[in-house]
Amino acid sequence: MSAENLIPAVQQTFRTAVGRFRADAPVLILGHNDADGLSASALLARALGQQAHPVRVRILGRGENPWSDTMRTELSNAPVGGLIVADLGVRKGGILAGAETVVIDHHVPTGIPGSATVISGFHMDPVPTSSLLAYWCVAALAEIDDLLWIAALGIIGDMAEKAGFGEMEDARKRYGITALREATTLLNAPRRSASGDAKPALELLMKAGGPKEILSGEHPETALLQAAREEVKRELEAAKRVPPKVKGNVALIWFHSPCQIHPLVAQAWRGRLRNNIVLAVNTGYRPGWIHFAARTALDLDLIAFLLNHAPPGADENYGNGHRQATGGALRPEAWNMFAAKLGFGPDVMVQP
Repeated sequence: MSAENLIPAVQQTFRTAVGRFRADAPVLILGHNDADGLSASALLARALGQQAHPVRVRILGRGENPWSDTMRTELSNAPVGGLIVADLGVRKGGILAGAETVVIDHHVPTGIPGSATVISGFHMDPVPTSSLLAYWCVAALAEIDDLLWIAALGIIGDMAEKAGFGEMEDARKRYGITALREATTLLNAPRRSASGDAKPALELLMKAGGPKEILSGEHPETALLQAAREEVKRELEAAKRVPPKVKGNVALIWFHSPCQIHPLVAQAWRGRLRNNIVLAVNTGYRPGWIHFAARTALDLDLIAFLLNHAPPGADENYGNGHRQATGGALRPEAWNMFAAKLGFGPDVMVQP
């Protein structure tokens, strides 16, 4: 169904769920650390703050997800009046027992998250980003026209700039596409850096009045984002020079970097290897794990491809996202079985 026609239903669903939040404890927002997740989180926090809701934002970093036992333990240690999970997927199982929960997301759902209220853009046409869904949601509670630029950053960050959303066109006219694109690049840099710390990006979104203010340098966080961008640029240029290894229709680019550049490497090779499934494999991103990003220019469902080739040991870290943009993380033993099943040999195997 048309995304635009579903906005009233989205807003009513969100308004009803927030109305069930407890007033005696803060609203907790869990968000992804990319431009879309950060933008969704900032929109939710700033709008709820206008309504005098106490709000706490927790951005999830590498290897974290709301459905893990570790995260469940962390969340249970502080009072939560209501929980909003933004841009972190839609999976099976509850997240925090006893807390009214809203899940806002646009990725392929893989299960039902307990009794949570799910606001998903996956079945809409075109598919809205999580930031745009959040913008529609909070418009039901507060006057947020001055925050349109934040939604636009998330749209650009998830490559939906040309999807035809009216909000994107309005933002382009009001703020300028160059400033919006440059601000999006900066916001994405910290989570890709070796530290993976996206908090400075969120802090900028929480206080800036527009994309040009993010770029201006008047806030100290901008310098941190610029340094992260330069670090990522250096690592990316080195990784892009690695030649692919090809077996059948799978092309594997193998490198070692502490930065989250595997999605960027996969995307760069996608256009050059148009008849292949591209796997950019990073052995240095997180100790004890093999991370990879999958992209293709073929008319293929990569999530289904990964499901069909899932090795024993594949868990919630494997095969989430979009049909033509996904990936995962595997322990060495599981990675070796996965690579062998695809036809690759000892040169891409890892010692457990």
